[in-house]
Amino acid sequence: MEVVLQSVITCPECGLSKEETMPTDACQWYYECTGCGTLLKPRPGDCCVFCSYGSLPCPPVQLEGKGACCR
Repeated sequence: MEVVLQSVITCPECGLSKEETMPTDACQWYYECTGCGTLLKPRPGDCCVFCSYGSLPCPPVQLEGKGACCR
């Protein structure tokens, strides 16, 4: 299976969507929205902001499923 590194992250506060490249070697626990400045953090049970707010989950979850968190 091929891992997709581009994910569109959407701010739940202002609705701004932006395509970002996901890291392959670490979780991204924080993301500052470029529209409203809100600091996004993963929702409970998610390992990173891409799993919570992205159009695609992080690379480990893409490969192995939700239990494969990159914590």
